[in-house]
Amino acid sequence: MTLLPDSLPSLRETVETHGLMAKKALGQNFLLDRNITDKIIRLSLEKQNKKDFTGEYVFEVGPGPGGLTRAVLNANPQKLTVVEMDERCIEIMNELKSFAGEKLEIINGDALKINFAEQDIPPRNIVSNLPYNISVPLLTGWLKQIESFSSLTLMFQKEVADRICAPINCKDYGRISVLAQLQCSIERLFDLNPNCFVPAPKIWSTVLLFRPLHAGINNTELNKIEKITALAFGQRRKMIRQSLKSLPGIKEKLEQLQIPETYRAEQLTPKQYFELAKLL
Repeated sequence: MTLLPDSLPSLRETVETHGLMAKKALGQNFLLDRNITDKIIRLSLEKQNKKDFTGEYVFEVGPGPGGLTRAVLNANPQKLTVVEMDERCIEIMNELKSFAGEKLEIINGDALKINFAEQDIPPRNIVSNLPYNISVPLLTGWLKQIESFSSLTLMFQKEVADRICAPINCKDYGRISVLAQLQCSIERLFDLNPNCFVPAPKIWSTVLLFRPLHAGINNTELNKIEKITALAFGQRRKMIRQSLKSLPGIKEKLEQLQIPETYRAEQLTPKQYFELAKLL
């Protein structure tokens, strides 16, 4: 296994050397504790019954000073591709590349414009401390291609993670809960105190592990689920007979599925939203 040398400067030294003050506009909060970045990778691999990433491709969005990057490289991926917009962080990635060689590919660009499912060959994994300002759009895009990935190990604001994992009949349950839970088994690995980050955000963070359920949901059905959930949760205080009234034949379809038309959006399970989409 190829390991990075112990002689690498610490993450704090790296940040100081490059004058790397986090930029709010890029949603940056840096994780500089190597024990935590190592823990993220260790727990993710353990939950997947893997020793390392040997023979697998890994992608990371927003590597920043490279804490998670180092942890992934030490887990011996076939290749790690990092996507970063901040030129200062690109310099740090180039320094890491001098040790990691061809195992590390660097893309200076916008992750929202990159189709990770077309990069390299399976098995593919995504590991990221996501920029908070684009975490949900990124996740939504990956969920639409979830069959292309073995796992997603992602850090979110805790309140976003709570929404993703929320059960029915609670205020956090919403569109992203339905989309994620329909297509993935989701495990909460651990929560992180704001003081773990530089600068410290005002909120806690959570690391989630997503693994595809191979539910066989095609893009047409996913688009319909998105439309239905947008209508239902857009007027979540209304009964679905009212919020979904613009859908053709909705009353008959609800009756066919034995879903009471007096239900509100948070009372339908992800599977019921899927069944409804299939009838439209």
